[in-house]
Amino acid sequence: MISKKIVDYCKQKGWWYDDVSADYEVELNKLGVDLLSDFGQFYLHVEDGPTFISRGKEIYQICWFSKNTNFDLALKRTHETLNLPSDYLPLDSFEGESGFFYNKRTGEVIEISLGDSLIKFQNGQLKPQWSNFNAFLEGFFELV
Repeated sequence: MISKKIVDYCKQKGWWYDDVSADYEVELNKLGVDLLSDFGQFYLHVEDGPTFISRGKEIYQICWFSKNTNFDLALKRTHETLNLPSDYLPLDSFEGESGFFYNKRTGEVIEISLGDSLIKFQNGQLKPQWSNFNAFLEGFFELV
């Protein structure tokens, strides 16, 4: 479940929608995401266009991207290029040589950069910086 802090922040910004989009439910199901997870609930209820921007960084509105772009191809390229397991969904375009990834199996979020960070991740030595999607969002939106 999404934290009250995030819900209040999104409502204040005018991003929160009580009604869930059936189209977005389809997109999350297609991606293999639990609709009741904090990740699923965030993307079903929160929207400010195709991306969210904070601190000069940008993350996708995953459902929008899945529905309106060739996101399947982007996922395939990302997984193949970076040698990432399919459990990881990119939360951004990996510009600036780093990116955020959500593990749909564990709910953790990791930031990976090209070079040592990527090598450590591939060797199982890089641990997720956020234990869950709520913690990631609170940090991303500077709510901590």
